[in-house]
Amino acid sequence: MAFRYGEYHDGPDPLAPPYDVRAALDEMGDAILSGSTPVHALRDLLKRGLPGAQDRRGLDDMLREVRRRRRDLRERGRLDGTLEKARALLDKAIGQERAELFPDPSDDARLREAGLDALPEDTASAIQELSTYDWRSNAARQTFQELRDLLRREVLDSQFKGLRDALANPDPEAMERVRQMMSDLNDMLEKDARGEHNQADFDAFMGKYGDLFPEKPRNLEELVDILARRAAAAQRMLASMTPRQREELGNLINQTLEQAGLADEMRRLGESLYARRPDLAWNAPERLTGEEPLDMGDAVTALEELADLTQLETALRQDYPGARLDDIDEAAVRRALGRSAVDDLEALKRIERELEEQGYLLRRRGKLELTPKAVRRLGETALRRVFASLDAGRRGDHDQHDAGSAGELTGSSRPWRFGDEQPLDVVRTLVNGVRSGGVTTAGPGERAAVRLSVDDFEVAETERRSAAAVCLLVDLSYSMALRGTWAAAKQTALALQALVASKFPQDAVQIIGFSNYARVLQPDELAGLDWDMVQGTNLHHALLIAGRHLDRHPDFEPVVLVVTDGEPTAHLMRNGRSAFEWPPSHETLELTLAEVDKMTRRRATINIFMLAADDRLKEFVDEVARRNGGRVFSPSAERLGEYVVSDFLRLRRVR
Repeated sequence: MAFRYGEYHDGPDPLAPPYDVRAALDEMGDAILSGSTPVHALRDLLKRGLPGAQDRRGLDDMLREVRRRRRDLRERGRLDGTLEKARALLDKAIGQERAELFPDPSDDARLREAGLDALPEDTASAIQELSTYDWRSNAARQTFQELRDLLRREVLDSQFKGLRDALANPDPEAMERVRQMMSDLNDMLEKDARGEHNQADFDAFMGKYGDLFPEKPRNLEELVDILARRAAAAQRMLASMTPRQREELGNLINQTLEQAGLADEMRRLGESLYARRPDLAWNAPERLTGEEPLDMGDAVTALEELADLTQLETALRQDYPGARLDDIDEAAVRRALGRSAVDDLEALKRIERELEEQGYLLRRRGKLELTPKAVRRLGETALRRVFASLDAGRRGDHDQHDAGSAGELTGSSRPWRFGDEQPLDVVRTLVNGVRSGGVTTAGPGERAAVRLSVDDFEVAETERRSAAAVCLLVDLSYSMALRGTWAAAKQTALALQALVASKFPQDAVQIIGFSNYARVLQPDELAGLDWDMVQGTNLHHALLIAGRHLDRHPDFEPVVLVVTDGEPTAHLMRNGRSAFEWPPSHETLELTLAEVDKMTRRRATINIFMLAADDRLKEFVDEVARRNGGRVFSPSAERLGEYVVSDFLRLRRVR
């Protein structure tokens, strides 16, 4: 059996990752290298949207649309539209009745007029009294019946979206079907509470009453969610009214349900829904500022949408601990922003999901962390930034070109010079010969030849390397953040880690962070590293840890680099606790300088990168340089990485 390997042409590569997230990681890396944490970097990326995908919305775009929709809903109308219509119809019916009674001189007519004059001002109470009134005017009787039909439709529509259309024409059979539906619904909910409900029961219910539920729920859980959100919105409508409006409308609702024979079933349903969804804002008032009066059903719909948008806004902000895109309800996005927004959200979820699946992000105890794979890529990015700022003429200044065959190949080459002992770069030498026209024509049965001149030869550059024990001491104190130098320090640590890992793998590098205490920083910890909100610059403790690292590698060349913006203000006491004092105590300075002297005896040169121009700091670092013989640099934050990497390469070249 023969096998042939080559590029796959029958569609998408089945072995390729489903989504290339390197561009997304690089954008996150820009934020992380500027001082952000992985959590904030990912959140900012998702807010902006997909890199290079202009047709896809980010979370910020969706959030702006949600807020615009909320503003439009708030300005849509007033909540008392049904009350206003009920009052208007009631006044119309009373006016029609008075017009019928006025020409009649009988005492009965005057008695009726007196009864109409004595009606309560409260609309619900007036309707209650008139429910048993024997109307003289047929027009008034029809108007009053129109009022009662309106209330029945509005009250039921406020609880069951869509019943207003189903009850547009008064039909005793339709009302009886609604009563039976509510009874069956309550029975099904109680059966589910006992653990006896199954999907077949729900399918049978929907087969019988599905036309009354335009949302087309697929199971009981979806139906409960629909009804509970609407019932909670109805409660919020009442809570949003004035006390008088609330009392009037509440009485109208109760009367209407009593007259329709639905009061008990509605009470059972309300209790079941509240027990299942107590998390909904059942009595939170909402303010609508529009001028147009809204019917009860429309007002409840508006408040239901407002609640959806409020919850969606919270999820889209992603500013709470442990936030992730899976918290965003796709159904709420579809209801509020349409199908295209669901596709945009899925594209964002794809970024988050692929960053985890492709091994760049890790969630540990609810906290988002970068994996070593991601840290390596960020370190390479940081290193590229540093080398991009170096002068072209200084590239490779750490190489030793006279290393001969014992050196390690650097991957670069140069023209051969008399006396060079480096190995020839055969491929580039032949390419130079071909380019210079040195190819001879081959006859039949002969092979073509390349004629080389002295100028065509290139040698492979090599460098001699000795192993080094590298210690980078980075100040983590809060002053680094206040002075705006923290991001540069973190980027420098990442760049140096990447440089040692890629160019000097035989070196033993240790990065130590110090504030009130010092600690060793692991490579995969660097990207998510943040400053410490504490007082103290304990360089004494950091030098102690660095000394132990150098002692573990006695045959390695020692390299110690210190990045700080302040003089030592803390030291480690004998009991292991940190002692802080500012201005620095004599004991702090004495103990710190004692560790400097130990470094000098280890033959370790300490180079300090000073990120502030304080007189106290200058005096301290000058004393360190005098005792140790190291150098002092005062770079700007933007050039810190360039200074540290260049100095490290210089030290490696000298060693």
